[in-house]
Amino acid sequence: MHQNRRRQRAGKIALTYEFKAKVVTEALEPGASVSAIARRIGIHPSQLFAWRRDARAERHYRERHSSCGGEMASLSGAVIEIAIGEVIVRAGVDVDEAHLQRVIRAVRSA
Repeated sequence: MHQNRRRQRAGKIALTYEFKAKVVTEALEPGASVSAIARRIGIHPSQLFAWRRDARAERHYRERHSSCGGEMASLSGAVIEIAIGEVIVRAGVDVDEAHLQRVIRAVRSA
């Protein structure tokens, strides 16, 4: 069992972000066996495959949008991207629907 890889939260055991990042980095190495790594740390392989897929998607998104100005929404959750003419509106999936509608109306009327 790896030291400091888990923290307690409301009666559940959760892996720390730092630990997940380290494991995903290892799993992304060429020739790495995701199933073997998952077994070694005591999680189901499908969980590690999901973390790896999410890391690749985040990296791809950042590379694709690295030339964009302004602040980007956190990639820890999904991002909604809406193109209105030449304007792109980006919002986290947890954005309030009414607020997003107001923003879209304002962009369309500008």
